[in-house]
Amino acid sequence: MRDGFSTFVGKEFLEIIRTWRIWVLPGMVLFFALTGPGLAKYTPQILQAVAGMDAEAVVKLLGHAPSLFDSYAQWIKNLSQVIFFALVIIYAGVISSERASGTAVLVLTKPVSRTAFVLAKVFVHGVFISAITVGGTLVTWGMTALVFGDAPGGPLWQASLSWLVLALFFLALMTLLSVLIDSQAGAAGVGIGVWAALALISLAPAAVLFTPAGLLVSPMAVAQGAPFPSAWPVVGSLVAAGVLVAWAAASFGTREL
Repeated sequence: MRDGFSTFVGKEFLEIIRTWRIWVLPGMVLFFALTGPGLAKYTPQILQAVAGMDAEAVVKLLGHAPSLFDSYAQWIKNLSQVIFFALVIIYAGVISSERASGTAVLVLTKPVSRTAFVLAKVFVHGVFISAITVGGTLVTWGMTALVFGDAPGGPLWQASLSWLVLALFFLALMTLLSVLIDSQAGAAGVGIGVWAALALISLAPAAVLFTPAGLLVSPMAVAQGAPFPSAWPVVGSLVAAGVLVAWAAASFGTREL
């Protein structure tokens, strides 16, 4: 391509493979996928050993005996907390770090347009996040079947893929913030602020059904066996992500390097 998009895509993939990025997020996801089902299964025994509680008290505290849905819920909980905030912090500097280091200037002296620079980053890291989410879900699915003896795929995959849509929405948001805000910490703070605002909005039932805020709560509900409430949050998040990426590309075109 004349604007160098395909060349820059290759460069981004190589950068992931040759740097810490190939180890940090995949390593965290693999750890949670491998350990989550066992933790869900043996939480009563752990509580008995650590807290000295008897079996009846443990079941009363947990509300029910461990089931495969606890494994799914543990997976979504880890994605929604540790992995999500790691993504926000990492991608808060996806553009600004290259501007600060001078890499952007070097790259853009070659036949790579500023739009291609932004789009290639979003494409590559979107593929990266999707791949580790799918890989982690596969491991969770297999480990759940091993530990619990059963693992229906529908609830797990619906929950994981809906969380993935939220992650891609925030990738687009953090790309925009990384263009507009030079400080990685500042961009991360705004990103977490947006998450907090969506969490407040999600308290309204209508927001859960029709806005991206629904993706903060529906993955956990689906993982626990509830039906998927509405496709509108998925559609809205994907459309909003496209708008945010277009805004990031347009804004980057006017920024000084």
